[in-house]
Amino acid sequence: MTRITLIDPADATGQTAEQLAQIKAAFGMVPNMFKAVANSPSALASLWGAFGALGNDRLGAKLGEQVAVAIADRNDCRYCLAAHTGLGRKAGATAQEMADAQAGRSADPRTAAALAFALAVVDKRAGVPASDVESLRKAGFDDEEIVELIAHVALNLFTNYVNVALDVPLDFPAVKLTRATA
Repeated sequence: MTRITLIDPADATGQTAEQLAQIKAAFGMVPNMFKAVANSPSALASLWGAFGALGNDRLGAKLGEQVAVAIADRNDCRYCLAAHTGLGRKAGATAQEMADAQAGRSADPRTAAALAFALAVVDKRAGVPASDVESLRKAGFDDEEIVELIAHVALNLFTNYVNVALDVPLDFPAVKLTRATA
């Protein structure tokens, strides 16, 4: 049971109503996470703005979703794991690629480097050594992409924390956490 009121888009007004309408147009529904965040118009504006900005970044949707599932699994966020697994499949990732990403792995060296870095940022609370950044560079990432990768980490930490702390109910097909069983 959620620990916070989920805002019904039909009851929303002003900028919140406009953003929830945009979210519905993008997803075909208003996911419960956005309904929870809609309790704060400024938090919703920040979240939706970040989704929009990072949805058009150089890393691409597929890699962004792979990073999201790795972080969701690390943080035991069932909501984000379910949502981003589906979004990753829509972005062109295979079921195996998403399962591998959830475990922080990839057969693609560039994706593997991104996942390793993202998880190191999470695990070390951003206190990564210079060698971790250098590993990204060796895998072909430039400064813009490195900053975008950190932005993805930050966005996913926020959504993980919202969903876990507030016990937001799933409205996507569930995916089994792997970290929880480790």
